[in-house]
Amino acid sequence: MTKNTLRHPGQDMLNAELEQANHRLLQSEKLAAMGRLAAGVAHEINNPVSYVYSNLQSLEGYFSDLFRLTDAMDSSTSLQELRLIKKNIDYDYLRDDLKDLVAESREGIERVKNIISAMKDFCHIEEEEFKLADLHRGLEATLNVVNNELKYKAVVVRDFGVLPEIECNVSQINQVIMNLLVNAAQAIEELGEITVRTRHNGSEVVIEVEDTGKGILPEHVNRIFEPFFTTKPIGMGTGLGLSLSFNIIEKHNGQIEVLSTPGQGTCFRIALPVHQPKQIQHE
Repeated sequence: MTKNTLRHPGQDMLNAELEQANHRLLQSEKLAAMGRLAAGVAHEINNPVSYVYSNLQSLEGYFSDLFRLTDAMDSSTSLQELRLIKKNIDYDYLRDDLKDLVAESREGIERVKNIISAMKDFCHIEEEEFKLADLHRGLEATLNVVNNELKYKAVVVRDFGVLPEIECNVSQINQVIMNLLVNAAQAIEELGEITVRTRHNGSEVVIEVEDTGKGILPEHVNRIFEPFFTTKPIGMGTGLGLSLSFNIIEKHNGQIEVLSTPGQGTCFRIALPVHQPKQIQHE
C-alpha cells in the first residue's frame, strides 16, 4: 500500500535552495582553507625547487669541465696532457658528485610531483557523486597538503589498518580530515604527536585523528559542531570547519564524535559505512 505525503508547494524549492546554499558554503570554506594552506604548499614546493636549481648550476660547471676533457681528446698530442686536464678538473670528485646531484635532483622533482599529485587528489571541487575510493590514498594526499602546517608542531604517526574501498565523496572526506589535522596542530602548543588511525570494523570503517594538544574544555565539547562556534583567536578560524565536517559525515550516513581531556589531548573518531544505503523508492 502506498502512503501519500502532503507537501507544501514551496517545500521542494526551499529544500533545493538550502541544499544549494550549503553547497556554496562548503565550497567557500574549502577554498578558504586552501587559501590558508597555499603559503605552506608554496614553501613545500619551493624547498626542492631551490636545491634542484642550485644543483643545475653546479651541473653546468661540471659539464663545462667534462667538455674540456672530451674536446681535448681530439686536439691533445699526448696521453700525459689528457691526464693533466683530468687532474685539474678533479675528475674523480666530479664523477662522484654528479651521481649525488642527479639523485638529489630526482628526489626533489619527485617531491614536487607528489605535492602536485596530492593537491590534485585533494581538490576535485567539482565532484559531487559518491564513488568507490581508497581512503588511505586520500589520507596521504591530505597529509601531504597540510605537511607544512604539521611538521613544526607534531610528529605524525600513521596507524593504518587494512581497509576496503568505500562509497564516498573522497574530496569531502579529505576536507574533513584536513580540518581535523589543522585543528590538531593548532591545539599543540609546542612539539607533540598526531596519530591518524584507520580500522575496518564489519560494515564500516573508522578513522581517528588523535593529538596530544591542550584538549577541549568540558563546557565546549557539546558546542564544537555548532556553526560559527570557535575558541580560536580572531583570524585563526571561521567556526565553520567542524560544523561543515559534521554535515559531510552526516551526508555520508556516518558518525563523528570527540573524546577530549584538557591538558592531555583530543581524539576525533569518524565511522563511515563501506556501502551507502540504497534509497527507498516510493511509487
